[in-house]
Amino acid sequence: MAHLTFHPFICRTDNYGLLIHDPESGATAAVDAPDAGEIERQLMRHGWQLTDVFTTHRHGDHVEGNAALQQRFGCRIIGPAAEADSIPGIDAKVRGGDSFSFAGREVRVLDCPGHTRGHIAFHMPQEEAVFAGDTLFSLGCGRVFEGSMEEMYRSVSQFKSLPPSTMLYCGHEYTQSNARFALSVEPGNAALQGRAAEVDRLRAKGALTCPSTIGEELRTNPFLRTGSPEIRAALGLEDAEDAAVFAELRRRKDGFK
Repeated sequence: MAHLTFHPFICRTDNYGLLIHDPESGATAAVDAPDAGEIERQLMRHGWQLTDVFTTHRHGDHVEGNAALQQRFGCRIIGPAAEADSIPGIDAKVRGGDSFSFAGREVRVLDCPGHTRGHIAFHMPQEEAVFAGDTLFSLGCGRVFEGSMEEMYRSVSQFKSLPPSTMLYCGHEYTQSNARFALSVEPGNAALQGRAAEVDRLRAKGALTCPSTIGEELRTNPFLRTGSPEIRAALGLEDAEDAAVFAELRRRKDGFK
């Protein structure tokens, strides 16, 4: 079985679009639908037909293209059961712990409340890829809009258990600003210093910074590094629980310029 092709691109201002294509069957999925026009342009560029949309959550910049894409391609839209009423065209409602098949591969659903209450992520273990939406970003995590900090901490922390080689695809190109915040709380992290410099080089030439890998995030993403003594000292939380460190990181990131 040939590996799938993954094609990330920018939609709108900073949303990531992602197409997943099986060269054997022709099956093609989009992860979220930020912009139907741009997704269709990318499909036509490659000569692909859209068969599925994997929806991570209900926010408009992730579902706005659903109706137009479904009308154009007749694609199946898979999304979180808890937010089904807010997701245009949803055909298949899934929850954390569920799984389904795409192009003969298992897709596992992860429950990720916090950014929104029903947010989910999609993990394809055979392809070593996870599609995290707005839960986990490269060098960061999403804002907590609807859930609690404790929920978001648990949602983000579950990514630690994935194999380090797993490719992380996220919902936005926020890596450069996330790197600045990460350096403000862990400036002595040599891996982070190198990664931030590489991100600056990539963005200077207009290149994408994602996908990352889970291993890279474990070395550099402060929201996965709540046990770091340097981070804890920077926050004045040397003896706090990991969840409290996470919550303080998220609060500080909310106001970071």
